[in-house]
Amino acid sequence: MELHFSRSNGDIDDKIDELIKRVETHHPDLVREMIITALKAGQETYYRADMKLMRTTLKEMRFTSKIFGPYRERKKVTIFGSARTLPEEPIYQKCLTFSRLLAECNYMVITGGGGGIMQAGNEGAGEENSFAVNIRLPLEQETNPVMDGSKKSITYKYFFNRKVAFLKEAQAVALFPGGFGTLDEAMEVMTLIQTGKSPPIPLVMIDDDNGDYWEKWFGFIRDTLLKRGLISGEDFSLFSITRDPVEAVRFIDEFYRVYHSQRFVGRILVIRLLKPLDSEQLGILKDEFSEILDKDGSFRITGPLPIEQDEPDLLHLPRLIFEFNNRSFGLLKAFIRRINSF
Repeated sequence: MELHFSRSNGDIDDKIDELIKRVETHHPDLVREMIITALKAGQETYYRADMKLMRTTLKEMRFTSKIFGPYRERKKVTIFGSARTLPEEPIYQKCLTFSRLLAECNYMVITGGGGGIMQAGNEGAGEENSFAVNIRLPLEQETNPVMDGSKKSITYKYFFNRKVAFLKEAQAVALFPGGFGTLDEAMEVMTLIQTGKSPPIPLVMIDDDNGDYWEKWFGFIRDTLLKRGLISGEDFSLFSITRDPVEAVRFIDEFYRVYHSQRFVGRILVIRLLKPLDSEQLGILKDEFSEILDKDGSFRITGPLPIEQDEPDLLHLPRLIFEFNNRSFGLLKAFIRRINSF
């Protein structure tokens, strides 16, 4: 029997509806599609390894949602950096300070759960303000002592599920010096923001006191990638570099001073604000950032759009809406920083 996502499966649809009703799920329309997807995969997929991948992916993503779910209201900062950094190294102590300051400002931290910078991030914030998203490797990476046994510790089989957790659950990302993994994570975060696949968030790179890592990396980006036209100048708005953990926390805090979040509604970008903008401030944005508008687009202050009724907790927030050109994502971060200056 060929299955369809439309309701044309005869008594199979009735049986699925009855199952969903009996277990009392949230969002039954989406659960129905997931059940149909699983059944179709079982019909179409002969290779058992593919089925195991799909099964494990769904199980890991479900568990991630379960662990993070109770903490949705608290902002979180993902911390990346080397597992090889020793506690006596200055950059370890800098991460301790940074994560402690985050916790004092009511942020939670997410790390990879291992040693080095990951342990420093959890140690500074404390277990009560921390998550660990570890990975199962052939050479086992043990969970650091801070998060070992914590109910907020997850171990993944697949890197891609782990990466989803790092970014989907975070409202900011902090990068300390590290190896290939850290550089991979830095480039991936920038790529996702640059292409609009991830909403704009603060991306802060915390360097050694002598600027021996991220500042040198910036030199390569500027002198090679920009010079060859492989990136644009506005892409430098995607990240900030500092040697000071206090300043790093300030960068994150200031990003959410007026800006709250965003959502696309068709070709309209809806920016939700913590306070309304006045006509003078709106005029400044028009003068300085008209190039992020699509053809015939304009900036407008409004309340929630009708389709936003599915997020009732955000309906009280004022909105700035406009037709975004779906291209200038680096400039969009600069635009948000300008909003936060008001």
